[in-house]
Amino acid sequence: MSRPARNVRTETSAVPAIGVFDSGVGGLSVLKHIRARLPRQRLLYVADSGHVPYGGKTADYIRERSLKLTQFLLEQGAPVVVVACNTATAAAAATLRERFTIPIVAMEPAVKPAVAATRSGVVGVLATVGTLESAKFAALLEQYAGDVEIITQACPGLVEQVEAGEINGAATRALLARYTKPLLTRGADTLVLGCTHYPLLARTIGAYLGPEVQLVDSATETAREVTATLAAHGLAAARGPGSTSFFVTDVPDRFVKIGSRFLGSAVDSAVRVE
Repeated sequence: MSRPARNVRTETSAVPAIGVFDSGVGGLSVLKHIRARLPRQRLLYVADSGHVPYGGKTADYIRERSLKLTQFLLEQGAPVVVVACNTATAAAAATLRERFTIPIVAMEPAVKPAVAATRSGVVGVLATVGTLESAKFAALLEQYAGDVEIITQACPGLVEQVEAGEINGAATRALLARYTKPLLTRGADTLVLGCTHYPLLARTIGAYLGPEVQLVDSATETAREVTATLAAHGLAAARGPGSTSFFVTDVPDRFVKIGSRFLGSAVDSAVRVE
């Protein structure tokens, strides 16, 4: 990763950059909120699409990828890095904070706001196996669940559907029906979208479940934390139009097409890195 990084960097700017990475396009759900709150900031986004999905991979593998991606973003000039992936947060956030001195902003499933929002007292969590089996997630439940029943559901295959741009196809809807039915049967009226890919399915999920089921994700809170972190370290951009640069570890053209669709604005180009 470090060799391509030295060749990639072409832009110099007095505006500090925010580095963001995810296993693929899912972190765009976080990037969109960050860009809305910080329109003057320079943003760098890496989609590790050559190694997606993270959900079924070992913690050691995810840590290795996270270290490489963070190092890449540092070499591109980012003094803050956002781990826009729940699975990578669970496996690697602590290691990143030990290894690097820059601020690392990480994700966590939005259990706390879901517990506050539920009316039935039952919350469902849709997430990857890696997130659900992590010690970090267990600690989150212990801290915030209280008297609320929290039911977890691993969702293999959903990340791949999002990466393929299959948001509302029959196969995607079949997976959503399979994964949400057990939660609804047990009375869940609030669902946590515990993977950054899943908010990109929110419209499809909402149409299937109806308005009586609330969907909660943590992208808004993450963007708020990024804003506070920049302010605390004197890194917030005071001027400038802002910019976003994209990097992928797989096929750039595919990312450009799908990324433009998810962001709601054109992704002009993406640079391939290792």
